[in-house]
Amino acid sequence: MTLRHFLRDDDLSPQEQTEILDLAARFKTDRLADRSLEGRSIAVIFEKNSTRTRLSFEVGIHQLGGQPIVVDGRMMQLGREETIEDTSRVLSRYVDAVVWRTFAQARIEAMAGVSAVPVVNALTDEFHPCQVLADLQTVRERHGDLPGRTLTYLGDGANNMAHSLLIGGVTAGMHVRVGAPEGFAPAPWVLEAAGKRAAETGGSVRVHHDARSAVDGADVLVTDSWTSMGQENDGKDRVSPFRPFQINTELLAATGVDTSVLHCLPAHRGWEVTDEVLDGPASAVFDEAENRLHAQKALLAWLVQRS
Repeated sequence: MTLRHFLRDDDLSPQEQTEILDLAARFKTDRLADRSLEGRSIAVIFEKNSTRTRLSFEVGIHQLGGQPIVVDGRMMQLGREETIEDTSRVLSRYVDAVVWRTFAQARIEAMAGVSAVPVVNALTDEFHPCQVLADLQTVRERHGDLPGRTLTYLGDGANNMAHSLLIGGVTAGMHVRVGAPEGFAPAPWVLEAAGKRAAETGGSVRVHHDARSAVDGADVLVTDSWTSMGQENDGKDRVSPFRPFQINTELLAATGVDTSVLHCLPAHRGWEVTDEVLDGPASAVFDEAENRLHAQKALLAWLVQRS
């Protein structure tokens, strides 16, 4: 077997992504059906605040029969008084997998580079791939098969959610659009990676700076906070350029089709999304939050089985 990590969305092939989503659907129908982590310990390390990620991983590992060891990364010497690589080598001798919510993507790649156990990206500044697995599970529940569906992300196109939706969405064969103000487009290297994957699956990638054109015909609208963690004091105006990209009843109606709305939460009501939409019939936000549990359980069970 080959050691597998999940550091970004294209670490899974299209077929592997489908296998995990199928497994997540089965886990949702019977939460205690699989005990593949029986006798195993999983380190879950947080350097950033978390509600859904922490609780869903901790509960999910418990339901799979494993022991979650949740650690505040700010209380460790990780990357400060001890190199990331040395910490990784030590963790590999204690636990069966490492889940890490950290800052730069380079940090988790350094961890995985020397790890003897699977490493899972629970969020970095560049990617949020576990969230996107839950998003795709939610879209399948609402709309059926993913290939050919159109998903539009609205907001800061340079943030980790936009990046992961681009690559994860086209891996599923979807047409992924990003609607973002000028100056907030996705990183060129992410667009290149997404375009390469889209060429394999029949999906596509487009960036719009006009919200109406971005949402036209979209099956799914997704948004996120206009200001990600760590960007609070970057000096950029993150209000006025984003207002046209708020998901409200008018923009939702402009899709012209039966559209679902996703948000990874926490939501800033009245900013990136209105109360009427978040609490309305198009919202799948709380199903999406629940699916963090099922999708991450499926991912962990799949990774440990193959590593």
